[in-house]
Amino acid sequence: MKTDSLQEKILSRKTFAIISHPDAGKTTLTEQLLLFGGVIRDAGTVKGKKTGKFATSDWMEIEKQRGISVTSSVMQFNYKNRNINILDTPGHQDFSEDTYRTLTAVDSAVMVIDSTKGIEDQTIKLFQVCRKRGIPIFTFMNKLDRVGKDPLELLAELEEVLGIESYPMNWPIGMGKEFLGVYDRYHNRIEQVRVEEKDRYIPLDKEGKASSDSAIVNNSLYDQCLEEIELLSEAGNEFSIEKVQNGTLTPVFFGSGLANFGVQTFLDTFVELAPSPQPRHSTDGEIDPIETPFSGFIFKIQANMNPAHRDRIAFLRICSGKFDRGMNVTLSRTGKQMKLSNSTQFMADDRHTVDEAVAGDIIGVYDPGTYQIGDTLVGGKDTFQYDRLPQFTPELYIKVTAKNVMKQKQFQKGLTQLVQEGAIQLFRSMHLEEYILGAVGQLQFEVFEHRMKGEYNVDIVIQPMGSKIARWIESDDVDDNLSSSRSILVRDRYEKKAFLFENDFALRWFQEKHPDVKLYNPMEV
Repeated sequence: MKTDSLQEKILSRKTFAIISHPDAGKTTLTEQLLLFGGVIRDAGTVKGKKTGKFATSDWMEIEKQRGISVTSSVMQFNYKNRNINILDTPGHQDFSEDTYRTLTAVDSAVMVIDSTKGIEDQTIKLFQVCRKRGIPIFTFMNKLDRVGKDPLELLAELEEVLGIESYPMNWPIGMGKEFLGVYDRYHNRIEQVRVEEKDRYIPLDKEGKASSDSAIVNNSLYDQCLEEIELLSEAGNEFSIEKVQNGTLTPVFFGSGLANFGVQTFLDTFVELAPSPQPRHSTDGEIDPIETPFSGFIFKIQANMNPAHRDRIAFLRICSGKFDRGMNVTLSRTGKQMKLSNSTQFMADDRHTVDEAVAGDIIGVYDPGTYQIGDTLVGGKDTFQYDRLPQFTPELYIKVTAKNVMKQKQFQKGLTQLVQEGAIQLFRSMHLEEYILGAVGQLQFEVFEHRMKGEYNVDIVIQPMGSKIARWIESDDVDDNLSSSRSILVRDRYEKKAFLFENDFALRWFQEKHPDVKLYNPMEV
C-alpha cells in the first residue's frame, strides 16, 4: 500500500462512542445511524422483549431478555466515503467500567440527552471521562417528538452542569405534537417533519428567513423560533472547529431517534466535523497514526461471542499504520512475538474475516488466553506501551461456588474466562481459598450468573458480602494473621495481596494500627 493511499484510508476513519444516561435513546439512535449506513433494513429497539424485535447492538441473550445494554458493541459501515466505527456502550452505571475502557478506543463521542429530562447523573460521569481525555463531544438532544424542557433551558443546563460551551447546529420549531421541524443554522435551511421528502427542506434567504410562500412561516412557533435564533446569534457562542476538536465546545443537534428525524442531517454533519484518528501517547511519546508502523491496544475481551465455538475475542483498536492478516506482532508486556492469523470485523455479534485494516479501525483477534486488557501490540520488535486503561476498584462483593460439585471444571473455566473480560474482579481468601467476586454494581453479578448458566451450563450459589473498600498492599511481605472479619486478606487473580475493609472506619483503624503496611488504590496510581 502506497503512503498516499494509507494516509487517505486513515483519514477516512471516524471512530466514536455513543454515550448517555439509561433510556435517553442511545441505542435507538444507533439503529438509525446503521439504517442510513445501509447495514440494516429496519431499525430495531432496545425494548425488543415486548415487540419481538431487538436492537442490532444488543446481541447477548440477556440483553434481549432484560431490554438493557450490558456490554459494548462494535458496528462498522461505510457512509459517504467514510469508514465509520460505532461503539455503542451500556448506559447503566453498573456497567460503567466497560464504557470507560471503550472511551479510550475512540476519537470522539456522541452524547445523547433526553430533552424531556435534561442532564442526568450517568451523563455527567461519562462526560467527565471524555473531558479528562480531551475527547471531542457532539450532542444530540433527543425525543423532540415529546414535550420536554425549553431548548434555551437545555442549553443553559448543558453549559452550567457540564461546564462546556455549546453551539446549536439547528434549533427546534415547537415540540411534541406541535413539533414542526428544525431551523438548520449550519446548512441554512429549515427541515420539516412529517412531510414528503421532496418538500422537507426549505432554503433560507440572506436574512435567515424562509420564503413567504412556505406554510410554516404563518405559524407562531416559527416566529418564536426566529426570535430565539436572533438571541443565539447575538448572545450565544461562536462556532469554532478548533474548540470542537479540543473538546471545549460541543455542537448541539435537536431531533428524534424514534421518529428518525434530524438523524441523517446529524450524521452528514458529524462525519464532516468529527476528527480522524489522532496521535496517542505512549512510553515512546506521541505515536502518529500515519507515520508509525502498525500498533494498537486491547481494550476489551469477550468470551463466547459465538456460543457454538466457545471462542474468545480480544478487541483491538489500531492506533497506527496498517494491519495485514497473518502479520507478526510483538506483545509489549511479555516481548513475545505472535502471528495474527485469525482476525475479524464486527456488526455487533456478526463477524467476517478481515484481511487488512488501518489506524482507527476496531478489529477482533482470536485470544487463546494470551491477552490482557490494556495490552499493546506492535509490528516488529521495537516495542512501546500505550497509556494504561482505567482500572476500577470494586464496590460490591459476593462469595461464589458451583451448586453442583461435579461441574467444578466448567465452573473454573467460566469463572476464569468471564473474569478475564474485566467487568468483574476475582479474589481468593487467604485461609479458606474461597472465591470472591467484586464489581461496580449489582447487575454485573446478575449478568455473571446468567452467563454461567447459559454459556457454561453451571448453576452457581451466591453469598452476598455487601460493600467493601479494597486496598492493595505494596509489598506481599505481610502477616496473613492480619486478616479479620473487618479486614479480609485476599489475593487477586494476579496473585497480588489486598485487604477488603468493612468500611471507612475499619480502613482508618487498620492504617493507624499498622502504619508499616503500605496500602494503595489502583485508581489513584
